[in-house]
Amino acid sequence: MSGQSVTYENVLSLIREGAAEFDRRMAESDRRMAESDRRMAEADRRMEARKAELDREAKERKAELDRQMKETDRKIAALGSRIGEIVEHMIQGNIVNKFQTFGYQITQYGRNVFFQNTELKISGEIDLFLNDGDTDILIEVKTTLEIPDVHEHIERLEKYRRYFDAKEDGRQRRFVGAVAGAVVRDNAKQFAHKNGMYVITQSDEAVEILTLPENFKVKEW
Repeated sequence: MSGQSVTYENVLSLIREGAAEFDRRMAESDRRMAESDRRMAEADRRMEARKAELDREAKERKAELDRQMKETDRKIAALGSRIGEIVEHMIQGNIVNKFQTFGYQITQYGRNVFFQNTELKISGEIDLFLNDGDTDILIEVKTTLEIPDVHEHIERLEKYRRYFDAKEDGRQRRFVGAVAGAVVRDNAKQFAHKNGMYVITQSDEAVEILTLPENFKVKEW
């Protein structure tokens, strides 16, 4: 305040101006703190809303997964029933006589034949089992026959061979493989024939053993 005399009024005015500036800055600080609190509250609200949305989505996904699992269980049950129907249709369609045309004298058959040897750690189930004296025909049945199904049946036949060889009676038996399906893929049919297995298909009226290729040779396990 050079050039001006310092008076009580000047000092008092400066004090008042400083106090007013202090109050303004405090008010601005309070405003900013209130704004910060508002933003934090908004962030918390959004986080809670997002959490609630995620929980809702998780519950919906779980409900959908439960529905899909139930639907899968239903389809599996229906598939098992369908395979049973195909096996029954094969028997009613006189599959026994069909094999007799190939020289087999079928005297008995069994369905869903289960085998297990805990020591060898092998087990399996045969959908349809035909017996001809010292020869058994082991048939795997699928709604749709594909190459992996043929692979699995080859493994099943190998297991059954080991299972039977471990039996105490030691009878010498021959095992022949066959695969069947309501629908038979061409590559599955060719692969089965290549591995010496008969292929059976289902039609509306009967069942038939598909024509064997010229170079076909039945394989015995």
